[in-house]
Amino acid sequence: MGKSPDQSYATRVATLERLLASRYPGRQYIIARLDDFFGPGIASPEVQAIVVTDETAQRVPLANSLRATKGYPPLEVVSIGYVMAEDKKPISSTRIRNGEIDQQGRLKARKASVKSRSLRKG
Repeated sequence: MGKSPDQSYATRVATLERLLASRYPGRQYIIARLDDFFGPGIASPEVQAIVVTDETAQRVPLANSLRATKGYPPLEVVSIGYVMAEDKKPISSTRIRNGEIDQQGRLKARKASVKSRSLRKG
């Protein structure tokens, strides 16, 4: 499912754990591998909330419907917006890997393609 990441799952988890520890010290969280559209939110009654973007929010009613069939309470929805780059487009790992932007959303200089022409007098 989804894209093929450039970094291993373990590397991505370690990076995320460092970020969460630095920004939200003392908070409890579980990082779950997403092998389908819903992750552990469907299968576990302990899951209380799901973080979504506008792009993924439409899946929540189905997720809650599937949870209800198991007798689980509905998930609380935490909706987050995109973080925009300098060009007002969302920062994404794809754009970073493609060299369009850096991790802070700053545009990277592109090499200009210049064709040289020889000018002749005459």
